[in-house]
Amino acid sequence: MNAASQAPAIELIGIDKKFGAVHANKNINLTVAKGSIHGIIGENGAGKSTLMSILYGFYQADQGSIQIDGKPITIKDSQAAINSGIGMVHQHFMLVENFTVLENLMLGAEGGALLGKGTDAARA
Repeated sequence: MNAASQAPAIELIGIDKKFGAVHANKNINLTVAKGSIHGIIGENGAGKSTLMSILYGFYQADQGSIQIDGKPITIKDSQAAINSGIGMVHQHFMLVENFTVLENLMLGAEGGALLGKGTDAARA
């Protein structure tokens, strides 16, 4: 399978999330190819944090689906996200200032959930 025919690493399809009368995300589609880097940008209140919170299991979408490596998945909490290989660096108030991006990602990912089981052996 070549890179063009590989399933996306992450795909958000038709994501909707409302908080009361506020429609934070409306029919959002996002595809992230394996090995790519993306930035989610927009004005304050545009729904960026809500969308990432859905991907990381902090919120549940009212509608839509998530696929990891082409397979549908339900992410009920951050542990399920970590187990699926998803890491999240939160906004500055949630970061450990003296840590690198990788160290912040690894917080809570004990047991090699993000880097794989070989990491544990390398640390020993």
